[in-house]
Amino acid sequence: MRNLTLAAFISIFSLFSTLAIAAGPSSKLDQVDIDLTDKASLQRGAHTFMNYCLSCHGASLMRYNRMAKDLGLTDEQVTDNLMFTTDKIGETMQIAMRPEDAKKWFGVAPPDLSVIARARGTDWLYTYLRTFYLDNSRPMGTNNLAFKDVGMPHVLWEQQGYQALGEDGHLSVAQEGALTPRQYDMMSRDLVNFLAYISEPSKLQRLALGKWVLLYLAIFFVIALALKKAYWKDVH
Repeated sequence: MRNLTLAAFISIFSLFSTLAIAAGPSSKLDQVDIDLTDKASLQRGAHTFMNYCLSCHGASLMRYNRMAKDLGLTDEQVTDNLMFTTDKIGETMQIAMRPEDAKKWFGVAPPDLSVIARARGTDWLYTYLRTFYLDNSRPMGTNNLAFKDVGMPHVLWEQQGYQALGEDGHLSVAQEGALTPRQYDMMSRDLVNFLAYISEPSKLQRLALGKWVLLYLAIFFVIALALKKAYWKDVH
C-alpha cells in the first residue's frame, strides 16, 4: 500500500510539473516593479485600462465605486473620466460586446481580466505588453513573444509603435510611436499595476491585518507557554 501511495504521488507530481513546463512562457520574462500603494500609478493604469482594454475585456469582479475609494478618486471623477460602459457608479466593469460576436471577430472571446494578474503573473503581463512584433502571417498583422499566435491585436501600437523580430530573436523598432521606449515601459508598468490591484483589491488590507494577527499569536504563545510551565511545574 505504501508503494502504491508513493507511486501515485510521484505520478501526480510529474503530471503537474509537465503541465507547468508546457504552460510556461516561450521567452524570458521581464521583471516589473509593482507597488499597490502608488495611487498615482494606479490612477494612470486605470485610465489606460478604461481607454484601451475595457472595450473588449471586462473586469466583472470590480465595481467602479470600490475602485474610486481605493484609488483616492471621487465618484464624480470616475463617472466623468473612467466610465464608458455604464452610468451607474455601483456597476461592475462589464463590456457591451457579446461573447458570440467577439468569437466571430477574433476567433475567441477576449477573457475577463478580473484576476488575470494572479493567473498569469505580473512579469508575464509586463512582458506581453512590450513584446508585440510585426507578423504578416497573422490575421491582425502582429504576433507576441510571450503569447505566440495571439489573437489580440496590438491595441497600444500608437503609443509604442511597431517592432520587428530579427533572426537573432531580438526586437527592434520598425516604426516609432508617440511615446519613447521608457515612457511606454512606464505606461505598461502602470497598467500592470492596476491589473494587479483589481486581481486582489483587498491585498493591502489583508497584509496590514496579517501583521496584527502575527503579533497576537506571538503574545498568545508567550502567555500559553507561561501557563503551561505553571500548570506542569508540580507534576515534574
